[in-house]
Amino acid sequence: MKKRASLGFEDSKAVFGLLRAEQRPLEEIVSDFTSIFSHAFHFIPCFSLSLLLQDKKMLSSTQRLIAFALLHQAYASQKPSANPFINLIISAACDVEAEKCERAFVLQLLQLFGSDGSTSGKELLKQSAADYVKNFDPSVHVFPQQEQLQQQYADKVHPEPYSSPFKDGSIKNVVADPDVPSGCDTNSSEFDLQPGAKPKVGSGDKDETVLGLLSNLALEGLGPHWSRPIPPRLPVQDDELVWLNPVDNHELLWDDGMCVDTSRGAAVRDLIAKALKGPLVPAQQEQVLLELANDPKLVYHCGLTPRKLPELVENNPLIAVEVLTKLINSPEIADARQYGHESTLHGSCEPPYNGR
Repeated sequence: MKKRASLGFEDSKAVFGLLRAEQRPLEEIVSDFTSIFSHAFHFIPCFSLSLLLQDKKMLSSTQRLIAFALLHQAYASQKPSANPFINLIISAACDVEAEKCERAFVLQLLQLFGSDGSTSGKELLKQSAADYVKNFDPSVHVFPQQEQLQQQYADKVHPEPYSSPFKDGSIKNVVADPDVPSGCDTNSSEFDLQPGAKPKVGSGDKDETVLGLLSNLALEGLGPHWSRPIPPRLPVQDDELVWLNPVDNHELLWDDGMCVDTSRGAAVRDLIAKALKGPLVPAQQEQVLLELANDPKLVYHCGLTPRKLPELVENNPLIAVEVLTKLINSPEIADARQYGHESTLHGSCEPPYNGR
C-alpha cells in the first residue's frame, strides 16, 4: 500500500495553530513543532509549508515568518546544505518582489549559524513574529547576491534550476480566484464575512481554506498523465514462423466399442446370412425368433442392413416382420422403408417349405 505523503487533519490543525501564534516567541513555536513531530517526520509538514510559501497570498506576513522559521529550525541540528529546503530559503532571501521585512528575517535565519558551526544571534528566535514586523528597520539590512548565499550555505551553486516539462505542465495546488482583481489585497478587512450582509466576491474563511490545503497537499501534485499507448502489431510475413501455444487440457474420449463381446448374436448372424439367400427350415426360424424375443437389441448386431431387407422379405417374411417390429422406434426404420417398398409382404406369411 502506498504511504500517504500529506498531513492528516489533526496534524494540519496543529501546524496551522502554530502559524497563527504570531504573539508567541518563535523559539516556543519551534519547540512545540519538534514535540509534535519527531525528527524523522519533519519533512512532510515542512513540505506542506513550502507549498504554501510559494504563493504569497496564502499566508499573512507574520505567518510567513513563522513558516520560514520552522523550515529552518526543523533541520537546525544539521549543516545548512543538508536542509532539503535550503534553496527555497535562499531564494526567499533574494526575492526582490518580497517584502524587505521577510527578506531580512530569512537572511538572519541563515546567519544564525557561522561557518564554523557555532550558533549566534539567538535573540532573533526570542522575539514573536508580530514584534519583529513591528520593530523592523529596513535601513540596517544589506542583502547579498544569491550566488554568494549559495556558495556560503549550499554545497553546489545552481545558476539555472532544472526545468522539467512535466513539472512545468503541472497544475498548481493553489490557483488565484479569477473573480478577484490581481491588484486587490486579499488580506483587506473588506473581504471578511459580515453578519447579515451578502458575501462579496472573493470573501470567505481564508483560515479554513489554508487548513484544508495543509491536509490535502500531496507530493505528487497534479501533473500531466504519462500516456503510453500500446504499439501496433507488425504485419505477419509469409516466411515468418507461426508461434504456437500448445494447450495441455485434453479431454479423454471413451471408445464405446472397446471390450465389446463380439460373439454376441453370432448364431443369429449366421442364420440371418442364410435367410438372405433362401428359406430357413422351421427349426431355424424358431431359433431366430426366439433369440430376437429374448434380446431385442440383437437386431442391431445380426448384420442386417436396409439394403438387405428386400431379400429377407422374399425369402423369410416372418423373420422380416419381426425385424421390422424391433426397428419400428429406431432411426433405421426410415432406411428400411426406403428399400422395403420394393418388396410386398403378401400371402399367408406361412414359411415356404421345399417339401424336404
